[in-house]
Amino acid sequence: MLTGFLKYRRALIVASHIVLIVGSYWFSFLIHYDFSLNSSATGLMLRTLPFLLLIKISIFYFLGLFYGFWRYVTMNDIWQIFKANAVSSTVFILALLFTHHLTDFPVEIFVIDWALCQAMTSGIRFITRFLRMRFRSHATRDSKNVIIVGAGEAGLLVLNECRNNSLLNASVLGFIDDNPLKKGQLIDGVKVLGGRQDISTIVKFHKIDEIILAIPSAKGEDLRDILSCCDIPDVKIKIVPSFHKVIDGTFEIKPRKIFLEDLLGRKPVDIDKRDVEGYIKDKTVLITGAGGSIGSELCRQIVQYNPEKIILFDHNENDVYFLEVELKTKFSHIKFRTIIGDVQDVRLLKYVFSVYKPKVVFHAAAHKHVPLMEDNPISAVKNNVFGTRNLIYAATHYRVERFVLISTDKAVNPTSMMGATKRIAEILLQAKAKRNKTKFMAVRFGNVIGSSGSVVPLFKKQIEMGGPVTVTHPEVKRYFMSISEATSLVLQAGALGKGAEIFILDMGEQIKIYDLAKNLITLSGMVVGKDIAIEFTGLRSGEKLYEEILHDAENDTLTKHNKIYTARSTEFDASSLRKKIKEMENYVCQLDEKKIVDLVFELIQKPRIIP
Repeated sequence: MLTGFLKYRRALIVASHIVLIVGSYWFSFLIHYDFSLNSSATGLMLRTLPFLLLIKISIFYFLGLFYGFWRYVTMNDIWQIFKANAVSSTVFILALLFTHHLTDFPVEIFVIDWALCQAMTSGIRFITRFLRMRFRSHATRDSKNVIIVGAGEAGLLVLNECRNNSLLNASVLGFIDDNPLKKGQLIDGVKVLGGRQDISTIVKFHKIDEIILAIPSAKGEDLRDILSCCDIPDVKIKIVPSFHKVIDGTFEIKPRKIFLEDLLGRKPVDIDKRDVEGYIKDKTVLITGAGGSIGSELCRQIVQYNPEKIILFDHNENDVYFLEVELKTKFSHIKFRTIIGDVQDVRLLKYVFSVYKPKVVFHAAAHKHVPLMEDNPISAVKNNVFGTRNLIYAATHYRVERFVLISTDKAVNPTSMMGATKRIAEILLQAKAKRNKTKFMAVRFGNVIGSSGSVVPLFKKQIEMGGPVTVTHPEVKRYFMSISEATSLVLQAGALGKGAEIFILDMGEQIKIYDLAKNLITLSGMVVGKDIAIEFTGLRSGEKLYEEILHDAENDTLTKHNKIYTARSTEFDASSLRKKIKEMENYVCQLDEKKIVDLVFELIQKPRIIP
């Protein structure tokens, strides 16, 4: 039956408009003649009605009044109806002027007919929308009670989605908005109940089942504060994604679960894709640590710039295997070669560089776990220092065009072996870049939220086990970025580099790990201190309370990209540096951890900043 209705829907719409046009014209005569039509008036109406029908149906058709769904009527539709009635009435008057000369036609009827036709053609649409909403509200008495945080445009979109999408099964009981002028006001029939501080009281009073955050432009700090106000047992929290994600197809406007990236509240990163394509297209690209969080995302983004071949280099066979399968499935036109190996293997590096001749290298392979590297300083030196040195020498010898080292904010004034060894990797890169045609550069950034090495997976496992969630210190802070954001900026930095730069990514504000733990517990539907406890274990060896982005003697300058800075170049005594690295190798062979640690921290204090 529904299929049959849809088949004849257009004909029914036209027929209904004919009835409305005839009805408004007839009523205009009745009103003018005080509901007592004589034969002369009836004859006049019947003679002119065909003209009116022909004119109005034609103009209504050309202005699109027979298209669209009445249940979605908006003010734009009413404006179209106004124009259609105004134009058709004007044309009708002109037509009668030439045919009847208006000698026997009451002019008031034109005004009455226009007003009635406008009211009827608009009214039938609003009645249809009202009846549909009314019918749906009766059909979903068992729906979940919802409040929407944010009474702006995004909030209205969510309200309409909840009303029109029966699959959401949501009944919106009110808005939450911090604007005092909106409190108590009705927005599309729904009341603004209060501000964020009133959420707990409103949820209990109205027995709310779900809170939807509809503030796509909210900054990370505001979003985390709102989330803390929503820390209520048995109440689900969802969020409307940023509009740029809706536009580019990443998400629909439907509410979804909150992701940790939402808590960062960062605006989308725009990069110059032509610059990136300029150094990647039709080139062979080598990515070390390709199976890791950053390495794999680099691969996923690099394929979009049409390289000739991508070399996936990693010692973790499982991660890189599944990555290779994913990439080959989606990008069959690009060649891939997977190398299972270690950057400490000089012979393997010589083979890879001589056979595949990569022109661009992204070095993401590193030992990054701070406490583990404190306990294993030899491994930290072998992988982060010697492995990087091996790659730098291979890139130089085999004439790589660009070499990008993925560094870390922990390399700034380091207190840990992980940070210190990454700082030495930066020193080696800058020292080699001074006398080389290969454009060497490093990119520093903080923690990647949700990556395998971040605190987030640990917190999730602790929550799943019933707690407690362990935090080292209540005041410890870290920079966080999303994987896609960090990777995009790394690719952009690769295009900006002229050689020897250390690029620093704008990471926004530092976030307290304690706040992150609380938010994770809340997002899991639990209450901090009641369902899951948070325990402080004390700072671990090598850890800082907060991270830095520049060394004590460094200054940064802005590049042409507003989220990428560059630190001033550092000058080194290359001969002394080589001797220290050779000495370090001897200590590694002797497994002398104390001398290795002493030499590492001696070396990182030697660089002199160019004035």
